[in-house]
Amino acid sequence: MKAIVQHEYGSPDVLEFADVDKPEPAPGEVLVRVHAASVNARDWHVLRGDPYIARPSADLGLRRPNVTIRGTDFAGGVEAVGPDVAGVEIGAEVYGEAPRAFAEYVAVPQDRVAVKPVNLGFEEAAAIPLAANTALMGLRDTARVQPGQQVLINGAAGGVGTFAVQIAKALGATVTAVCSTRNVELVRSLGADDVVDYTAADFSLRERRYDVVLDLVGNRSFTALRRALVRRGTLVLSGGGLYGGGSVFGPLGLMIRGQLSAPFVPQRVVMFNAVPSKANLTTLREYAEAGKLTPVVDRTYPLSAAAEAIRYVESGHVRGKVVITV
Repeated sequence: MKAIVQHEYGSPDVLEFADVDKPEPAPGEVLVRVHAASVNARDWHVLRGDPYIARPSADLGLRRPNVTIRGTDFAGGVEAVGPDVAGVEIGAEVYGEAPRAFAEYVAVPQDRVAVKPVNLGFEEAAAIPLAANTALMGLRDTARVQPGQQVLINGAAGGVGTFAVQIAKALGATVTAVCSTRNVELVRSLGADDVVDYTAADFSLRERRYDVVLDLVGNRSFTALRRALVRRGTLVLSGGGLYGGGSVFGPLGLMIRGQLSAPFVPQRVVMFNAVPSKANLTTLREYAEAGKLTPVVDRTYPLSAAAEAIRYVESGHVRGKVVITV
C-alpha cells in the first residue's frame, strides 16, 4: 500500500510517498480502508522532532521517529476485524484517531474508532477526531464549563479552536473568540458571541473577565492569560507555540510555568492530555448529527502531496483543518 513515511527529523522534504506492507489487524483491532485523513499541528511537531524535550516519547525518538508513518486522524470503511473485536461491522463507515493514518490502510484499536456522523462525508469526518476531542476534553472535562459561564478561546480560528467555539456553545457558555481580522466572520458564523481581533486589541487588557480561558496558541504570557480571568476562574493550557521547529521546550515552556505557579495563584491553572476514546467520538458524532458541530475544512490535498499539506499547516495560517484524500 502507499503511505507517507519518515525516517529522519527535518522539514516536510524528508517525507516519502512510498510502498509499505499493508497492516493486518491484531486482536482487538479494526482494519480501515482510509478515504480521508487530516493534518494536525502534532504532525509537524513530530516531523521536526520538536520540542526536543518531548523526544523520549512513544512517537518520537532521540535521533529519529519511532513511528515512521505519519498521521493520526482518519475516516474510511472497515475492511476487516481482528480476533476479539465486537460491535464493529465490515463495511461500516467509521472515523477515529490512531497512529499511521497517512496511508491507504490503518489498523486501529477498536476503542479508538466509531461510526462516523451520517451527515458528513469522509473529508469532513476526518477533520474531527484529534482536534475536536481536544476541545471537548479541554472544555467539558478539564474546565468543567457550565451553562451561562463566560469562556474565552485564544486561537479560535485554528483546528482545535473552530471546534472549541462550537463545543463551548453546545455546553451553554457565552463565547468570546480571539482571532485575526480575516477570521472574524468565520468564528462569528460558528457561534461566537463576541470576537476580539488580536491585531487591533489585547483581550487581557479589556474590562471584561472570563470564567474560563482556553489557550490554544501559547502566544501570550502566563500573567496576561491570568489577567483575563475572574479571581476564581480556570485557565486551561493546551498546545500552541511558535511555528518552525528547533525549540527546546516549545509550548511546554508556558505549561511548565503554569504548573509551577498553580499552587500560588487564586485561579485554577490546568493542563490535560486529550486521550482518544470511542465514547468521545460518539459524543462528537451526536453533536455533528444534531447540527451543533460543523468541521471547517480549509484545503484538501491528495495523499501524494501530504508534505505540502503539512507545510501549509506549519505556516500557521490555516482556517480550521487541512484534509488529505486517499
